[in-house]
Amino acid sequence: MKKVITYGTFDLLHTGHINILRRAKEYGDYLIVAISTDEFNAIKGKKAYYSYEQRKAILEAVRYVDEVIPECSWDQKIDDVKNYDVDVFVMGDDWRGKFDFLKEYCEVVYLPRTVGISTTKIKEDLNKTQNG
Repeated sequence: MKKVITYGTFDLLHTGHINILRRAKEYGDYLIVAISTDEFNAIKGKKAYYSYEQRKAILEAVRYVDEVIPECSWDQKIDDVKNYDVDVFVMGDDWRGKFDFLKEYCEVVYLPRTVGISTTKIKEDLNKTQNG
């Protein structure tokens, strides 16, 4: 079985998220999604609309996702790749090169982001609607 892993906050699930999950799953048989915990998001200076548990439940309902695990720190990726016997690490191409250190443990793939959609854009558009 070929295992794939990807990481993210996955707040306000949108077509860009679905696209990367679908494309990541195409690289293997089993997709693990590590989502940032609320505590880790606070360290990163991010605040998700949905709690970790809510985001986990939403992702577990997506047909491409086989397992959801917590991302608690920047440094856990090597351990995750080893502990879950991961064959392919997938991220959006806005992170290109940042995870190349994983190439000694697994294949590293950077996928193009979906143009025109992001959680940041959704939040900005909602703010404009409420304040405009």
